[in-house]
Amino acid sequence: MTDKKKTTIILFSGDYDKAMAAYIIANGAAAYDHEVTIFHTFWGLNALRKDNQVPVKKGFMEKMFGKMMPRGVDKMGLSKMNYLGMGPKMIKNVMKKHNAMPLPDLVNMAQEQEVKLLACTMTMDLLGLQKEELLDNIDYGGVAAYVGDSEDANITLFI
Repeated sequence: MTDKKKTTIILFSGDYDKAMAAYIIANGAAAYDHEVTIFHTFWGLNALRKDNQVPVKKGFMEKMFGKMMPRGVDKMGLSKMNYLGMGPKMIKNVMKKHNAMPLPDLVNMAQEQEVKLLACTMTMDLLGLQKEELLDNIDYGGVAAYVGDSEDANITLFI
C-alpha cells in the first residue's frame, strides 16, 4: 500500500467542456502528487480517439458509430451552446485569448504526468472501437480495473 493520494475520474461525457474539466482536474491532482486514473467510458472514449482515420476491419454498425462519433478531442462539441459547431470555435478563441491550455495539450500533459488513461474495453466492444484507433500508451480494462484503482481513492468524480 502506498501513502500517495489517489484521484479517480470516470469520463462518461463526450463533450469538449466536460472532458476539459476532467483533464484540468486530473492534471491538477497529478501536480499535487496524486496517483490519477481517468476511466474513459461510452462517449468519453472519444477523448482517446486518434485524430486521423485508422484502417481497421469493422462491421456495418461499427462503421456507422465510427462515422458519427468525433475523432479526437479537438472535434468534440460543447455540452451547451454548441450552435451547429460554432460554440467550440468560439470557446477555443476565448481560451486562446486568455492563454488557457487547449484540450489536446491537456491530454498530452496528463500523459507526461503519468495520469493513467484507462479505456473501457466493454464500451470499445459495444461501439466497435479498436485499440489501433485510440491514442498510444494508454491502458485498457473494464469496470474491475477502474474499481481496483478507485478502491482507495481520496477523490472520485463522475463527469
